[in-house]
Formats: sequence, C-alpha cells, structure tokens
Amino acid sequence: MSKRILLFPGQGSQYIGMGQALAQSFSPAASLLQEADETLGFSLSKMMAEGPEDVLKSTENTQPALFTCSMMVMELLKSEGFAFDFVAGHSLGEYSAICAAGGFSFADGLRLVRARGELMASAGSKNPGAMAAIMGQDEAKVLSLCELASAEGVVVPANINCPGQIVVSGSVAGIEKMVEICGAEGIKAIPLAVSGAFHSPLMDFAKEGLAEAIAKTEFKDLQKPLIANVTATPVESGKEIADLLVKQLVSPVRWNDSMNKALELGVQEGFEIGSGKVLMGLMRKITRDVKVTPIETLEAFQAIKE
Repeated sequence: MSKRILLFPGQGSQYIGMGQALAQSFSPAASLLQEADETLGFSLSKMMAEGPEDVLKSTENTQPALFTCSMMVMELLKSEGFAFDFVAGHSLGEYSAICAAGGFSFADGLRLVRARGELMASAGSKNPGAMAAIMGQDEAKVLSLCELASAEGVVVPANINCPGQIVVSGSVAGIEKMVEICGAEGIKAIPLAVSGAFHSPLMDFAKEGLAEAIAKTEFKDLQKPLIANVTATPVESGKEIADLLVKQLVSPVRWNDSMNKALELGVQEGFEIGSGKVLMGLMRKITRDVKVTPIETLEAFQAIKE
C-alpha cells in the first residue's frame, strides 16, 4: 500500500492574503483564525490579510502566520477524515506537523511559535548573522567551503534542502567570505534576505528561552510519526520531540535526507499543507517517485477528492 505524508512549509512561504480564501469558504478555518487573534492578543488575521509585507515577514509574525494558515487547512482535512501516514515540516513547519499529528493543541503551538519567533529575532539582534544558498554542490563540497570560510567567522550548513541546494548560515563576515570563495570557484551563492543566522550556533542565545517555553507546554505522543528535521528519522514520543525542537534551533534541517527516508518508508503521495509550493518544488528535485499536491483552499482539496 502506498503511504501519504503531510508536509508543512517554513519561513519564506508567507504572502499577504494567505489563508483568506479558506477562511471565506470554510467557517471552522475562520473560527481558528479568530482563536489565533484571541490567543496572541493582537490581530494576526489582519496582518495575514493586509500586511504590510515588512511586518508580516518579521520572524515573530511570520511564524505564527504560517502555523495558523497550515492549521486552518488541517481543520478542513480533519472534517473530511483525510487519512495520512506521516508528517514532516521544514524548520518552523515542524511545529505545524507536530500539531497536525496531535502533539500539542493549536493554542499551545501558536504560543510556542510566537515565542520562538521573538527569541530568534532577539538572537538575530544580539548576534547579527546572515545566510546564503549554495547551488549545484553536494554536502561534502559545501562542508569543505564552510571550513575555508570559517577563518572569517561562523559558517555552517543550515538547510540541506535537495540535491544542489544547501543553505549556509553564520556570522556576517563568515557568510561574506563564503560568497567570495564561491565566486572565485565559479559556484553560485545567493545571499538571502533574513534577520539572523538561523540553524547555527549564533541562535544559542534563543535556545534557553525556547527550552523554557517548550518545558511549559504539554506534549503528547503523536498519532502519526514525524520525520524529524534533526535526525531525518521517524519519531512519535512527545518527550523526544520536545528535545528535538530545542536542538533544531541550532542544527541543520536535513530535508533531503528526511524526504528520502519518507520514500524508503513507502511514501508515494505528499500534500503541502498551507501557504505556497516550496516543498513541492524541493520534492521534484529530490525524487520523482513522490507526487506532492499543495492544499491551501477548499477548491484545491475538492480537486483531490474528485
């Protein structure tokens, strides 16, 4: 029997208007959006609908917005008894995946991702950092380039996304050196517009605060296994997942390995739950044996059922 995985996007998938079509056509999604506003004490729904863009893309706002959008789609899937076998989420998306598999409540997850965003923003201010996408190189080559660039500061792999796309993270000087070395070797390196060195040791400042927020949250064992970012292996234990979320903050997202693990476990169908189509694009570069369909609207979900 072929198996299904639900995939949840991370930062970069947000846009003004996200979740609005579903809120207008499916009342439980609108109710969840209202719950988000009440839980956070400000109008996240207005920010998602109207922006402005610079406010929505601030990490402390982006994270709850993406989490809420994904959970709105989950309300639709649950109402239809949509079956799935595994979950996975890219960085922030891992929190959405855990919530979707029953690991914690929507309100608890929302408070966690808001706290995570605020802590990451603080870490980015305290230890300014940068990130860059290195194209067309394997992991071993990127690691050797990181070692060379590390003469100028911290440089580590942050997102091992798919063959030929690895994002590195580190100090401003370290990433500038990385881009310079890549340029000299004819390797394409694209600096990213981010507010900090995510998934690097420069996020250590946020680690203690996140560990405290996670310790105060009730984690349950999952109803479906999560393929974890840090290990690229399936996990169901609530306690283990809580520990992995703290490690995830300063560890690389092993997305390529995670999707290959899904394939190994018999997954042939994937569904990108929430905003955008980034994970669908990555899957096409990892394997053509898993077809990913994005679901953000009622119409997209109805098309799957037909």
